[in-house]
Amino acid sequence: MRKPTHLEKLYLDFDSFFASAEQQLDPALRNRPVAVVPLDSPHTSVIAASREAKPFGIKTGTSVRDARALCPDIVFLEARPDVYVKMHNRILSTIETCVPIAAVRSIDEVACTLLASEARDPQGLAARIKRALHEEMGAVLTCSIGVSLNELLAKIAAEMDKPDGCVVLDHDDLPGRLFDLRLKDLPGISKGMEQRLGQSGVNDVRGLWALAPKHARAIWNSVEGERFVSALHGYAVEKPETVKRMFGHGRNLPPDWRAPDKVLQCARLLCLSAARRLRRSHYRAGALSYTVGTRWDSRVTVEGQFRPARDDHSFLNCLNDLHEKLIKAGEMKKVNSVTVVLHDLSGETEASLDLFDTRGMTEQRGQWERVSDLLDRVRVRHGSKALNLGLTTGPGNYIGSKIAFGRIPEPEDF
Repeated sequence: MRKPTHLEKLYLDFDSFFASAEQQLDPALRNRPVAVVPLDSPHTSVIAASREAKPFGIKTGTSVRDARALCPDIVFLEARPDVYVKMHNRILSTIETCVPIAAVRSIDEVACTLLASEARDPQGLAARIKRALHEEMGAVLTCSIGVSLNELLAKIAAEMDKPDGCVVLDHDDLPGRLFDLRLKDLPGISKGMEQRLGQSGVNDVRGLWALAPKHARAIWNSVEGERFVSALHGYAVEKPETVKRMFGHGRNLPPDWRAPDKVLQCARLLCLSAARRLRRSHYRAGALSYTVGTRWDSRVTVEGQFRPARDDHSFLNCLNDLHEKLIKAGEMKKVNSVTVVLHDLSGETEASLDLFDTRGMTEQRGQWERVSDLLDRVRVRHGSKALNLGLTTGPGNYIGSKIAFGRIPEPEDF
């Protein structure tokens, strides 16, 4: 493990991205408290709050009811993932005119690797990026930038002076400038991890800094703990490339979509969206998990397995069987969320033959695969609602094309 000789990473994080995007696009929303929600429903929660809304105590996860009570003048807007993805792509192109992007971490976060020459004037580089974004995207869509020795420290720096800030953390700034932060301010320290650290006697960043890497590994119960503490000390830590393990989508359900038949309809749409992503990535799946959540925050998951498949027919048949299983078990009462996940992945060309497979079954599977491929092409050419297997609409818009952490929908998802 090495210590960098210069500032190697720049991390860029947009401020209140979804809400700021809406304000940038609609001047009438500027300087007003705005909250973006996933559904046009009084029973959902905020996914992004504008900087004007945050002083009222409104943040991600605040219910619509509470947000309206805290700020009666707040404007609620249903999220438009297709619009945000187009803006995201323009943003990437603009940043690339100033510095190459090494990794896209989310819809509103990117990491860049700096050459020694680029790192000599980090504030100047950050100013050039901000100026380019201002000219291309507008003044409302601001970002905060952190520059440091590795990506973890650069991300921490980007959070230290929001909104529209720029912070540089070099060797001489460590560990002193970190000690003003709380454990929960550090990316990767969840509430559960903070509790585990507390149980080991680590209650602040000073204590985390003093932690031996091997001790951190034991607390995390993973090598990630050792990597985290080493990165905090300014070492260059490279994570192994993530291996794709599943394709899935989930959805919170408004009250009028909680009857068993409506739950299934939503689940089928989520399943088809996951299947399209699986085919575009050239995988097959050998299992499907179906999860329903209730208003008591309990979850029930059932799983079906099948010969590795890539066609909608196989997935929907499995989903229908699992749905019936949940109904018979009495688990479809008070359902308020649904998730469908395709997993047990293998390569598209790695289809294995079942011991009891027949030529007729193989031919039928091939026919359904061709049908699925045809449906994909029709949807790409004529729009997401052009053709479906007996389905109409789901709760709200953008079923299966929600922007998730670490995953940005592709044009075909819309």
